[in-house]
Amino acid sequence: MRAGDATTDDGRTLTVRVPLTVRKRGGRKQVVMPDGACWGQPRPRIDNTMVKAIARAHRWKRLMESGRFASVTELAEAEKINQSYLCRVLRLTLLAPDIVEAILDGRQPAGLQMDALLRPFPSEWMAQRQHILDR
Repeated sequence: MRAGDATTDDGRTLTVRVPLTVRKRGGRKQVVMPDGACWGQPRPRIDNTMVKAIARAHRWKRLMESGRFASVTELAEAEKINQSYLCRVLRLTLLAPDIVEAILDGRQPAGLQMDALLRPFPSEWMAQRQHILDR
């Protein structure tokens, strides 16, 4: 028996304590195991919030490139969203293709959250990989 395990006098109850952390990820709660611990092969967790943001960014970029909207201000008014938010999401079109693919496949780092993705990031793809994937 290990430290932290306990039985009652009748020997029928066993208590096991496992250190873990609960984090919100994509609007859901996720259990994060302690460093070095493993439950087997982790299942990919596709973060729908990030996927939707990337899809919106590319849609907005197409609308701008097609000439349908002449400015970001015009597009923000048409979409009924804040211009600042639109610009931050639009920046996601500059992500390296392998980073986008990792997010779409659910292989992004466990610590990567949407708010971090909307913060400024380097324009060079190698620097992006270090900044975003090496978390």
